[in-house]
Amino acid sequence: MNSLSGTMPETRGYAPINGLEMYYEIEGTGNPLVYLPPVFGFAGLKSFAVLTQSHSVITVDFQGHGHTADIPERPITLEQNTEDVAGLLKYLGIAKADFFGESYGGVIATMLALRHPELVGRVATYGATFGPPQAAHNVEMLRFDHPPTPDSRCFQFQREAYKRVAPSPDYWQIFCGKVLRIGWKGFSDEELASIQAPVLIALGDHDFVRLEHAIDAFRRIPNAELAVIPDAGHFALFSEHERVIPAVEHFLAKPGNRIPIATAEAGYRPGETR
Repeated sequence: MNSLSGTMPETRGYAPINGLEMYYEIEGTGNPLVYLPPVFGFAGLKSFAVLTQSHSVITVDFQGHGHTADIPERPITLEQNTEDVAGLLKYLGIAKADFFGESYGGVIATMLALRHPELVGRVATYGATFGPPQAAHNVEMLRFDHPPTPDSRCFQFQREAYKRVAPSPDYWQIFCGKVLRIGWKGFSDEELASIQAPVLIALGDHDFVRLEHAIDAFRRIPNAELAVIPDAGHFALFSEHERVIPAVEHFLAKPGNRIPIATAEAGYRPGETR
């Protein structure tokens, strides 16, 4: 399937992609699984040991994120991030991979399934949005008394992490400002309906993302599955990832052809329905 099915001697590096020196890290062995972090996230900020036991987990630092320097004159957009990730896979010699995208990264993983379906096996997401902000977001969870700035306390964790690894730690103000200006409008209903890859839509029941929005996306994407993590918020993959990863692992590991789910008429019959 790809060049990473065995042990990979080089586990981190920079790839020349679309004008970027794009940083990536590879952990574990097995079929490739590309982890796409949330906004402000980057390689090394977290690790999923369970997934690395059966996959070569490739973590990507998007434009301006973590170890990847920004291109000052180029806006940061989800569409460009998508093309950069596609370019990285080609650089690494990966013909096809599964994807695990968190929040912002989940949107990019879904966009890859639309723009580059030949590169995509399965797509697992957590806390991703699929439509316009007014439909996708829980307004109360995203309420600010004053508009946030790069110096706001809500970004303290991300700001401090960025400054530990960024090529230019003092660039935070400019980088954060560019991120806050991203104006993505969401996928159309037709785009969601055209996705052929299996997609896991996972979120917390107290997420920034409205549960009703996730259910709507689940109904529109043909091969979608839904996982709601109880008593969990948008940052569960930081605070208690052990509650989310089993759902992701199950989704990635199961066979393509499964026994049909029982209807009331069919009933449960061992080996025939589940």
